[in-house]
Amino acid sequence: MKNTGIMTFGEFFKELRIQAGISLRRFCVENGFDPGNISKLERGRSAPPKSNDVLKGYAEALSLVEGTSDWEKFFDLAAAYAGVVPADIMTDDELVAKLPLVFRTIRGQRVDEAKLRELAELIRES
Repeated sequence: MKNTGIMTFGEFFKELRIQAGISLRRFCVENGFDPGNISKLERGRSAPPKSNDVLKGYAEALSLVEGTSDWEKFFDLAAAYAGVVPADIMTDDELVAKLPLVFRTIRGQRVDEAKLRELAELIRES
């Protein structure tokens, strides 16, 4: 796998588990997870679960605290893999209206500088 400097969901999951100082097997035994499934998840051989309840169970087992940057990153990485916009973003109508601008910018299309500044300000305020 090419190292792009961008962490995948599975890599982040594994990093969190290792930072907690717990082996894969012990993590699974203590939390009732299947070691084979978690191993596949960490190695990117299986997709992150789509169920928010399952993701929340994993996050809590990893001792993530709701509202922290690690909690948000965990759920954002899962959403990105699924190709969806995180649910909390979708509740902000003003931000959702700006998403096409973000998509065009990511694709490298020329974007009006004033609109880009407006989007940056909206993101800063969020």
